[in-house]
Amino acid sequence: MIRSLWTAASGMQGQQKSIDVVANNLANVNTTGFKKSRADFQDLIYQNLKSTGSPATNATQVPTGIQIGLGSRLAAVTKIFTPGDFTQTGNELDMAIEGDGFFQITMPDGSTGYSKAGAFKRDSTGQIVTSDGNPLSPSITIPNNATKINIGSDGTVSVQQAGQTATTTVGNIQLASFSNPSGLSSQGKNIYLPTDASGDATTGAPGQNGTGTITQGLLEMSNVNVAEEMVNMIVGQRAYEINSKAVTASDEMLQTANNLKR
Repeated sequence: MIRSLWTAASGMQGQQKSIDVVANNLANVNTTGFKKSRADFQDLIYQNLKSTGSPATNATQVPTGIQIGLGSRLAAVTKIFTPGDFTQTGNELDMAIEGDGFFQITMPDGSTGYSKAGAFKRDSTGQIVTSDGNPLSPSITIPNNATKINIGSDGTVSVQQAGQTATTTVGNIQLASFSNPSGLSSQGKNIYLPTDASGDATTGAPGQNGTGTITQGLLEMSNVNVAEEMVNMIVGQRAYEINSKAVTASDEMLQTANNLKR
């Protein structure tokens, strides 16, 4: 009876973590470039009360055996890098990646972070930066007298300056790709960092090395499907409730056993 109490409790703990993942997905439904997560579970070890294939008689064997499961646990929380919907903004520094790839961001400590969010701005020096002020890598600076900014699908950034009809190239955006993007470490603020599981970044111009192309004036929104997350929340809630019923049933059975002497 004690076994069932702990087994059901492990189920409740797992479903609580599942709801935590769903809640984070829903909280970021309007976050630019956000990628939803999925909770993956696995069953725990089993108690072998009778081994499969053990001798029943001199001529026969037990066909199935007896194994009692001890519950479940959270095995992984996987980032799902399916594309989100694109929304048109008309902002010259808003960019969306059509296909795979990440923008490269220079972090305050000098390391390189990676992002799917293309909502860039200009700082006081004209440098293209994120909302937190971290510059795009390689660094690109827009002249103060620029009247129009053009970003090509291959990442070429050119500007038209006041009093000039010809455009001037001021930089080229480089994208990064990973063999296992789900292995990236989420840091918050739309930033990912590489790990041993993700592998090293492969960089190149948009459209090369398996990366997508850049579209100016668009933003990639979150890939969270609200209806799907609501269903997952209901499933998790009901599974939690069912496991709590198993705890209650086990407790009542223990109570009945305790009252046998009366």
